[in-house]
Amino acid sequence: MAIEAGTKAPDFELKDNHGRTVKLSDFRGEKNVVLLFYPFAFTGVCTGELCALRDELPTFENDDTQLLAVSNDSIHTLRVFAEQEGLEYPLLSDFWPHGETSRAYGVFDEDKGCAVRGTFIIDKEGVVRWTVVNGLPDARDLNDYVKALDSI
Repeated sequence: MAIEAGTKAPDFELKDNHGRTVKLSDFRGEKNVVLLFYPFAFTGVCTGELCALRDELPTFENDDTQLLAVSNDSIHTLRVFAEQEGLEYPLLSDFWPHGETSRAYGVFDEDKGCAVRGTFIIDKEGVVRWTVVNGLPDARDLNDYVKALDSI
């Protein structure tokens, strides 16, 4: 079961597609965070969602907001995926310990070994303000993210 709005967001420390360490707590007091979990790089729905974010990036990555996308792929896979698709925002690897962060947010599918499509809008104080979780085949609507960010 995914964590709910009003819950303090679990902190994490993950490597991005360039091998840099990214901690959620580094954004506390500075930026709202759009934390997006997706199953796997190079799959149709995931690629479509992440490219849609790329195309609207100033909405999701600016002085007030940081976009972080998390999958259970290795950093090496994420680096190639980002280069191929022109993704300029951090792609974080929840590869090892496998799914630890996805589990902390309640979006890891144990049977499939990957995260489902969970999105969490986290405010500057580190509190989850909005969340949506979709099944593996179901793309999310970016307009919902925009509305949630506007309400913070």
